[in-house]
Amino acid sequence: MKKTIGIFAHVDAGKTTFTEQLLYHTDSIQTRGRVDHKDSFLDNHDIEKERGITVFADQAIMNYQGSTYYIVDTPGHVDFSPEMERAIQTLDYAIIIVSAVEGIQGHTETVWKLLREYSVPTFFFINKIDREGADADRVFQEIRSELTVDVCKLTPNIGIKDMNDDLIEFLAERDEALFDHYLESGYDQALWLKELKNFIKENKVFPCAAGSALKDEGIVQFLENLSVLTETEYAERENESFAGRVYKIRHDGVTRLTFIKAIQGSLKVRDMLRYGNGRDDVDEKSEKITEIRKYNGPKYKVVDEVTAGDLFAVTGLSEAVDGDGVGELMERSTYFMVPTMMAKVIFQNQSINEKEALRHFQILDVEDSSLQVTWRESSQSIYLQVMGTIQLEVLVQVVKERFGYDIAFGDPEILYRETIELPTNGYGHFEPLGHYAEVHLQLEPGERNSGIIFYNHCHANDLSIGNQNLIRHHLFERDHHGLLTGAPLTDLKITLLTGRAHNKHTSGGDFREATYRALRQGLEKTKSVLLEPYYDFKLKVDMDHIGRVLSDLQLAHGYFSPPENVGGKVIVTGRVPVSTFMHYSSEFAAITQGKGSLQLVYGGYDRCHNQEEVIERIGYNKNADPEYTSSSIFCAKGKGYTVPWDKAEDEMHCL
Repeated sequence: MKKTIGIFAHVDAGKTTFTEQLLYHTDSIQTRGRVDHKDSFLDNHDIEKERGITVFADQAIMNYQGSTYYIVDTPGHVDFSPEMERAIQTLDYAIIIVSAVEGIQGHTETVWKLLREYSVPTFFFINKIDREGADADRVFQEIRSELTVDVCKLTPNIGIKDMNDDLIEFLAERDEALFDHYLESGYDQALWLKELKNFIKENKVFPCAAGSALKDEGIVQFLENLSVLTETEYAERENESFAGRVYKIRHDGVTRLTFIKAIQGSLKVRDMLRYGNGRDDVDEKSEKITEIRKYNGPKYKVVDEVTAGDLFAVTGLSEAVDGDGVGELMERSTYFMVPTMMAKVIFQNQSINEKEALRHFQILDVEDSSLQVTWRESSQSIYLQVMGTIQLEVLVQVVKERFGYDIAFGDPEILYRETIELPTNGYGHFEPLGHYAEVHLQLEPGERNSGIIFYNHCHANDLSIGNQNLIRHHLFERDHHGLLTGAPLTDLKITLLTGRAHNKHTSGGDFREATYRALRQGLEKTKSVLLEPYYDFKLKVDMDHIGRVLSDLQLAHGYFSPPENVGGKVIVTGRVPVSTFMHYSSEFAAITQGKGSLQLVYGGYDRCHNQEEVIERIGYNKNADPEYTSSSIFCAKGKGYTVPWDKAEDEMHCL
């Protein structure tokens, strides 16, 4: 049986040490490394060794009790959440490591939310029970109160020994048939074990154990339980047509490696593999697999074939990107973790050719699609999107190590978004001599953080299906500029109402022009709203400090629920703009003398607290955007003429 297990934790909870113990007890490694000794098996990159944190999601292979396990060690810092999210899509099960001293922390909550979004069955391991101040029972109650009431304590060696009464009753309470059996016939070990496995797989129950990875306490028992309580059905899928998902791109020198999780079927060297369906930047492609590698830490083995359940890398796919479905799985993944800041690249050595440097950053962009590397022609500068300042520090090291020159970054800028407040219709017409296209769109405000959603109410009698699909393609082929700051549009429901083409004069580019103009004309007719990223926060302080902290929150334009007194501490939860709070952690530590707790989790976008100030500072001129216009072009007497947005509606052909 093949199982892919992801290991997650907040920084310093002991995740890498825990992973080392699993590998050691399955004879996958001969000696157990340590983060502080810079010799752990999976944190093998120089940057990871130097910083003592996991930056890149790497994998190891171990065999235990007849099953093959792919162990994926994920980053524990919030700045590398996109890397973690890409890895999540490969998983059959997850293990969240929580420190018995610090308990639930900010990144723990981020991990939990993402695992629930992807419905990944999850185990908890409360680590560091040997440390001073450790309290596994307290942390278990934190998990129950802050993450899920469906967490349960595991009995050691559950496949051999009977469950304890608490676990027996816990499971019976979650299933009516099991509860009836319990009342009528009592406990049946085989039945309870079977139902526990099902409950875990269906995300109804989340088992929890405790121990010390550093002292090797509770690890073997947890591994035995993991073996008994997890199962997959990949063996039954091996005879189906191949399907998989790309979850990572890396480069080995100049060789482009595409990492794939096989979901069904088999794949051999020299097979042709399809990918790219559902992407707007590339047509569906089919390319030959020239090599297949199975990675175990930094080393790999070349194989001729892989089957359902395997994690592997291939060469030969020139344009596949993370999130692509391959083979029979053709839909793309969507991601929840998005960067909130943008930073400008500054070259320390002025002799660096910026266009050559752009090529290097585009390589990094392929490996981390969240970077969204862009070139601004106006300032001859490279910009990229990031989650935080630690990520920028790591990127400085990566560029130096891989490309051999020094860079720095300007102060990060907040990434704003725009949406609309009221519904409207937008009309676009493009008819210079020899061209023709008209598009009518309905624009409506969407749910917050829903992105752009497309509906189609256009009849095939009015516009061919091919042209309707072309309009949809143009709406999703790029981020579209809003009118307030030129920031990307989001949280929109866009409905194609109708359109018109000409048998002789219409070409593909005509519908791009008409679609962009229709979108822009609709924006002109309604009220736009500026959005900014927010943190969801949770803080815990002594009563002496609560007044100062609440004052800081108000000054930062945050809003919060009434403070709660718990165990001699005051707990406050709420939301606050990233722009006003991104540097507050160090100030908070100083105020509380390091005894307070502040958890910040990306909470999506909401109304900008200082919209007019931001609009004035950015100084975007909606009438001078070289990529967009809200005017339409019509043709009369063999000559095209421009009609401004507020008069274009009167001349539309479909009205």
